[in-house]
Amino acid sequence: MAVSANRLELLQIADAVAREKSIDREIVIGAMADAIQKAARSRYGQETNIRVDINTKTGEMRLQRLLEVVEEVEDPNIQIHLDLARDKNPDAEPGDFIAEQLPPMDFGRIAAQSAKQVIVQKVREAERDRQYDEFRDRVGEIVNGTVKRVEYGNVIVDLGRGEGIIRRDEQIPRELFRYGDRVRAFVYDVRREQRGPQIFLSRTHPQFMAKLFTMEVPEIYDGIITIKAVARDPGSRAKIAVISNDSSVDPVGACVGMRGSRVQAVVGELQGEKIDIIPWSPDAASFLVNALQPAEVSKVVLDEDAERIEVVVPDDQLSLAIGRRGQNVRLASQLTGWDIDILTEQEESERRQKEFQERSEIFMNALDVDEMVAQVLASEGFASVEEVAYVEQDEVASIEGFDDETASEIQARAREYLERREAEFDASRVALGVADELKEIDGLTTEMLVSLGEAEIKTMEDFAGCAADDLIGWSERKDGETKRFTGALSKFEISRAAADQMVLSARLKAGWITQADIDGPQVEADEDAETEEAAV
Repeated sequence: MAVSANRLELLQIADAVAREKSIDREIVIGAMADAIQKAARSRYGQETNIRVDINTKTGEMRLQRLLEVVEEVEDPNIQIHLDLARDKNPDAEPGDFIAEQLPPMDFGRIAAQSAKQVIVQKVREAERDRQYDEFRDRVGEIVNGTVKRVEYGNVIVDLGRGEGIIRRDEQIPRELFRYGDRVRAFVYDVRREQRGPQIFLSRTHPQFMAKLFTMEVPEIYDGIITIKAVARDPGSRAKIAVISNDSSVDPVGACVGMRGSRVQAVVGELQGEKIDIIPWSPDAASFLVNALQPAEVSKVVLDEDAERIEVVVPDDQLSLAIGRRGQNVRLASQLTGWDIDILTEQEESERRQKEFQERSEIFMNALDVDEMVAQVLASEGFASVEEVAYVEQDEVASIEGFDDETASEIQARAREYLERREAEFDASRVALGVADELKEIDGLTTEMLVSLGEAEIKTMEDFAGCAADDLIGWSERKDGETKRFTGALSKFEISRAAADQMVLSARLKAGWITQADIDGPQVEADEDAETEEAAV
C-alpha cells in the first residue's frame, strides 16, 4: 500500500520531534492521536467517545466513535441499543462497545490550533519526564555544563539535555561566573516540580570534593583507597579522611600524588581551597589526633554516652588546634562526628585541682571530717558519698592511715548523710506533687523525681508521654556549630539506652503497651529461625 504524502509527512514530523526532544517516537504519535481526538470531539460533540488510531508504519489514521451497548438508550451520542448492536456484531452484550467508522475530517483553524496546543503540551510533559528520569539517576555524580545566565546570584547551567541551577549558597565564596563559562558541579538533588524537573547543583557539597578525588586518584576509583569522611569550609579549607585496603599502598601519598599533582588538580578546581589529607582510623581517639593536625595533642578523653571528646594540647598549640575563627576544630568535629572540647595542659590542671577541691569539700560537709581526711578520700579516687558508703569496708580500711574502726565510722556517717538527704528529697517530691507510683520505675532515684516534678512531669502518664530527649536532652548541629538542649534529667549521668528503658517501663505500667507488644517481634524472629532450622 502506497503511503500518501500527508501521511508520510505526519511520520516525518513525529520522527523529527522525537529526535529533537530526545523522547520516544511512540509518545509523539500518541500526542498527535490525542490532539486529533480533541479536534474531532469539538466537531462531533464533547460527550462523544472517539478513538483515534495512527499506524506507526504507514501513517494511516482511523477515526472511530465508540458506542456502549445498552438495553435502553438514554444518550444516543454514546450509547446503542442491544438489537442494533447485534445487527453489527451478533456476539454483542450489554456493556460492550461498538466502533463506528467516522469519515476523515478537515481541521479548521481553531481545531488545528487546539490540536497543536495538545501536541506541544504532551511533548513538553514527555520531555520533562525524560529529563527527570535521566538526572534522577545521576544524583551523586559530577556533571559538566555551560553557564547560561546568572539570576540574582543563582547560576543557571546548560547541561545539554537539561538545565541545572547552582544557588548562591551552593557556590564557593568569591567565585564569579559569566555567560559561556564552563562549570563543573555536583548533582545533589532532583525534584519534580510544576514548571518541570529542577536539577540542583552544588560546588560546596563535601561529596563534590570526594568525587573530584575519585576522578584524580585511580586507587580511589578502583576501590583500593576508600574516602571515609569529608569536611569542608568552602573556598578556605577542607579535611578528607582516607584509608587503604591494601597495606602496600599509602592512602595519603596516593591522594597527594607525585609532587602534589593530584591534590593540586582538586585544589585548582576548588579555587585554592587548602586540603588536609588525613589517615582514617577505627579508633576514635587516634582518628581525632590525626584530624586536629597540624596541632599536637597531649591527651584525649572520650565520653561515648554524650558523644563528646575532650582534647588536651600544650599551651603553645592551643591557637593552632582551634584554628582561625575556630576553623580547625570545627572541621575536625565535622570529620569525626564528635563534639570536641579543647583544653590546654594548664587549664586541665586547674580544672582537676578545682574538682579535687570540690570533692574534698563535699566529703568534709557530708562526713563531718577534717580537710586532710577528705583530701585523702578524694585522692584515692572516691568521686561521691555513695561510693564511700557502699564500697567494701576493706577498700576504705586499706587506705594508708585508716584502720577498720575508722573505715566503719566513715561509712556509717556516709550512710546517715545519704538517709538524711533522701528524706529531704522525698519531702520535696511530695511537696511538688510527684506521684508515688513513679518510684516503681527502675533507675529513678528520689532526687531524679524532684527534678521531674520541677519539669512538671508528675504522674506515670506524664512520664510515659516523654521521649528520651525530654529526659536527657539533645544536640542540634547547624553550620558546623553544635547547640545543646537540656532535659529534665540532664544533670544526672543517664545513657540514652537507660532513658529509653525507663520510658518503655512507664508505658508498660501505664497500660499503653503490653509485654506481648515488646516481645512480639522477637517471638516472631524465634519462630522464623525454628522454621528455617526445621527446613534444613
